[in-house]
Amino acid sequence: MNNTIKVAIVDDHKILTEGLKGLVDDSELATVVGVAHTAADCRHSIGFWKPDVLLLDVGLPDMSGIDLCKELTTRFPLTKVLALTTHNEYTVVRKMLDNGASGYLVKNAMAEEVLAGIEAVAAGKTFLCHEIDVLMKKPSSKNIWLSQRERELLKLICEGLTNAEIAAQIFLSPETIKSYRKNLLLKLGAKNTAVLVKMAIEQKLI
Repeated sequence: MNNTIKVAIVDDHKILTEGLKGLVDDSELATVVGVAHTAADCRHSIGFWKPDVLLLDVGLPDMSGIDLCKELTTRFPLTKVLALTTHNEYTVVRKMLDNGASGYLVKNAMAEEVLAGIEAVAAGKTFLCHEIDVLMKKPSSKNIWLSQRERELLKLICEGLTNAEIAAQIFLSPETIKSYRKNLLLKLGAKNTAVLVKMAIEQKLI
């Protein structure tokens, strides 16, 4: 097959890379064109391999996969990076994606998910394995995004103003303020205004 996806693997766990190589080569979907166990090996060889998809571990022995991801996607924009890692923390996933990764797999992902990920990123799509997809959709304190108006409202709530006072100050009806306040409680997962104020201060949301 000429349209077989060319895959390279960068991971310092040799047993894992062997298993992955076998999985990919047996799939008829893709073929492994190179394996590296360090960032230095990868840098040295990626120009020869010219992979369509690079399976990249976040924790490499000689440098962070997050930094390497940024470097490689800048140097080789046609190569899609699919992160493969034991890290399932929101911040690590976010950094990898911000640094150019097209997808994210955890190492205990099913074989089908690994192949689906390779196929998806090779086709220019973003792919998150099930566990990471669930994580990214979960409202966590680290990924709360508030609009300018919500921040303004939160600040006034923290100052102890009532709905009527806030309404008068930002020229909206008390009913509108009431629904904004309700949305903020939901968005931040706060049980009441006191918890909302505590979270706003602790997480520097205002």
